[in-house]
Amino acid sequence: MSHSPNSRAIAATLVAEVLLKKRSLQQVFSEQTKGLDPVDSAFVQALVYGVLREYGNLQAITKQLLTKPLKPIDQDISIIIAVGLYQLMSMRVAEHAAVSETVEAAKIIDKQWATGLINGLLRRFVREKAAIIKLAKLSADKNNPSWLVAKIKAAWPDRSLQIMQKNDLAPPMHLRINQQKTDRDTYLKLLAEHHSIIATAHPFSPMGITLEQAVDVDKLPHFAEGWCSVQDIAAQQAAVLLELKPNQRVLDACAAPGGKTAHILETEPSVDLLAIDQDATRLNRVQNTLSRLDLQAKLLTADASQADWWDKKPFDRILLDAPCSATGVIRRHPDIKWLRLASDIPALAELQLLILKNLWNMLAPNGILVYATCSILPEENDQIISQFLAETANAKTLALEFPRGCKTECGWQFFPEVMGTDGFYYSKLLKL
Repeated sequence: MSHSPNSRAIAATLVAEVLLKKRSLQQVFSEQTKGLDPVDSAFVQALVYGVLREYGNLQAITKQLLTKPLKPIDQDISIIIAVGLYQLMSMRVAEHAAVSETVEAAKIIDKQWATGLINGLLRRFVREKAAIIKLAKLSADKNNPSWLVAKIKAAWPDRSLQIMQKNDLAPPMHLRINQQKTDRDTYLKLLAEHHSIIATAHPFSPMGITLEQAVDVDKLPHFAEGWCSVQDIAAQQAAVLLELKPNQRVLDACAAPGGKTAHILETEPSVDLLAIDQDATRLNRVQNTLSRLDLQAKLLTADASQADWWDKKPFDRILLDAPCSATGVIRRHPDIKWLRLASDIPALAELQLLILKNLWNMLAPNGILVYATCSILPEENDQIISQFLAETANAKTLALEFPRGCKTECGWQFFPEVMGTDGFYYSKLLKL
């Protein structure tokens, strides 16, 4: 199947928005792909995500192909070349189409002057592929900014290569069954018999299902009626760790987009749940999620680092899904590694500790607070909890045990895995 030069031009524009203008992919994707048919839109998505995942290696190949380096002002040309190279290396696109349509795409985005260069480089790559790849010395390190490589190697010396390699792969699609509507076995049967979707029950998430291949949510049976949600397996542990009991007062802090909020209510519908987020627009997404699943909670636009919104009634359970670097979900959002800065980490750590201390005052004695991040960096995880425990006499951690990931001093760290979890951290705290 051929795709128009226009879809390649859109892909190059999207990558440029992320790399050169530092805009979030989520923000610009719908803007740029408006009006595209679903097939072209999926092609653009595969191309953009692939180029962002592999950009460091694609640049290393470009360097080998060029006789003299491109000027800094011509970074957009480097991006168009990367779009061509990625098709030739990793997509099922006919070589002649990948070359000629990428050259045409350069014309569409007013880079007519560079078409000869782009055409020549891509054709040379087709002819000398194996030799050029060998000279480029491709590695997982190259696909990440150096500050992040250094941090991952320092934190996880034995796993660093594995983590970075997994970050460059497309993530699996996991579902969470809404136990108020159906059960896992019924839903697995439904997927197999009526929709020919191959799926398996996840071994350590009681409501979790892993799809062999990602599908559009519209293809999932009864999705609109709330029978299931898309949620990573690691994120599905949050509601379980809270040890929910009927009629408890529960706070979900930093709740958007609402997956964990919903899971709390699916697990124990009788709880009195308050979900807060400081972003009113994102809180609307929580409401939409709950409406689709026929669930109800009190929603409040509020800042978890402040106490001005609290009614002074303590909570029995608190889930703090803290704002973080999101370094554990890079495979889902490959723009993260190019947008995040080393300087973001200390600022995030400061905020995480501030929120944790603030919410601790709102927890009832014998209450449980679950601290979670989608980060793999100890500065946002164990080091936060360690500092908090040193300064908080009435807090202690409760032991965690999972079949995957690893135990840390104060909690549990999940890592990105091929058909498994994202990178995710939990610590479970009891108020004495």
